[in-house]
Amino acid sequence: MAQSEVLLLAGGFGTRLGELTKETPKPILSVGGVPFLEHLLWNLKRHGLKRILISTGYLAEKVEQALGDGSRFGLELDYLAEDQPLGTGGATKFAASRLAEEFFVLNADTLYDCNLWEVYQAAKLPWAKAGIAMRRVDDVSRYGEVICDGQRVTKFAEKSRSGQGYINAGIYNLNQELVARLPEGKCSLESNLFPDLASEGVLAAVPSDGFFIDIGLPETLAEANQSVPQWRKKKCAFFDRDGILNVNTHHTHRWEDFQPVPGAFEAVKLLNSLGYLVIVVTNQAGIAKGKFTEEQYHQFMDRLALEMREHGAHWDAAYFCPYHPTEGIGEYLLDSEDRKPKPGMILKAMRDWEIDPSGSFLIGDAITDIQAAEAAGIPGYLFTEGTVLDLAKKAISA
Repeated sequence: MAQSEVLLLAGGFGTRLGELTKETPKPILSVGGVPFLEHLLWNLKRHGLKRILISTGYLAEKVEQALGDGSRFGLELDYLAEDQPLGTGGATKFAASRLAEEFFVLNADTLYDCNLWEVYQAAKLPWAKAGIAMRRVDDVSRYGEVICDGQRVTKFAEKSRSGQGYINAGIYNLNQELVARLPEGKCSLESNLFPDLASEGVLAAVPSDGFFIDIGLPETLAEANQSVPQWRKKKCAFFDRDGILNVNTHHTHRWEDFQPVPGAFEAVKLLNSLGYLVIVVTNQAGIAKGKFTEEQYHQFMDRLALEMREHGAHWDAAYFCPYHPTEGIGEYLLDSEDRKPKPGMILKAMRDWEIDPSGSFLIGDAITDIQAAEAAGIPGYLFTEGTVLDLAKKAISA
C-alpha cells in the first residue's frame, strides 16, 4: 500500500462520554445512523484524499471491524494500533514511516468543514513550515485560543479567557521534517510542536466559519446526530469543464494544451470556502468520435485536479458523458440521457450526493449547459465575458 496522505488520530479513550464509550471507541459512535468516522471519510474523499492511515489505541480492533479496508467507501484504509497511549504527537511520530513526505493530520472526534487544500496551500507560503485550520467560536474557554498576526500564528493561549475567538480545529498539514523534531514516546502536537512553530513564526493559519462539531461530550454527541446529517445535504455549484475551467481548444485532452480560464480556480476556491459542493459535469464527445480515450480523459482530469490543489481548490466529483447520438463510434453511438442539454449527469449527481437544489446552480459556456440546468430544476449562468469568479459571485448572491 502506498504511503498515506492522511493520518486520523482515533486512539483516545473518550472518558467524558462515560458509559457510551465503555465498549465502543468514540470515533465509531453512531452519528446519523453510521459510525462518526464515516462522515470524516466522506469529507476526505470529496477532497480527493483516498489513502488514509487510522491511528488506533483503545478498542482498536472495533475501529477496524467497523470500517474495513475502505473499499466500500472508495478509499484505501490502513491501521496502526498503539500499545500504550502516545498522545497526538507520539501517535504521529509512531506513524511517520507509513506517511507521505507531506500529509494531513486530523482528530477523529471532530468534524470541520474547511477547505483542506487551503490548509495545504498555507503550509506552502514562503515563510511557513506547516498549516493549521482555525475555527471561530463564541466561547474559547473550553478550547484555548489561537492568536495570530495576519495568517501567522504567534501564540497558543491557555484555556483562560472566555468570549469569541479562534481555536485550533484539529486539522494540520505537516511534513516529515517537523515530525522528526518530536520527542520519543508520549507527547503532544499541541504542546511539544506547535508552540515552538508559533514562536519561530512558521505556522500558517487558515481561519473559517464552516460547520464544526466535536463529539467529546454527551450533549455535543447528541447535537451531532441532528446536525451532521443536515450538513451533508449541501448546495452545489455545477461547472462545465471546457470553456469554464480550461480554455476549450476543441476536444482538449493533452495537458500541454491546458490553459486556465480567468478566475476559474479562484471561483472554485471561493465555493469550497463557502461550503458548496463543486461538481464538474462535462460532455466529452471527443471520446465518442475516437479523438481520445476515456483513459486520456481521466489522465487530464487527474492533472487538472493536482493543478487546482496548488491553488487551494478542489472539485468534489466529476461526471462525464462519452457518448454522441450521431457521430459516436461503436458503443459510443448513443443518444444518452447524460449528454447535455439533457439533465442526466446533474440529476445523477443530485441523487449520489443528496444535494439541496435550493441555492444550487450551474455555470457553463453553452446554451446546452443552461438548458440542462433548467431541466434539472436549478438556474444556469452563461459565461460569455469577464471572469468565472465574477460570475460565481453573481450566482452566489442571486
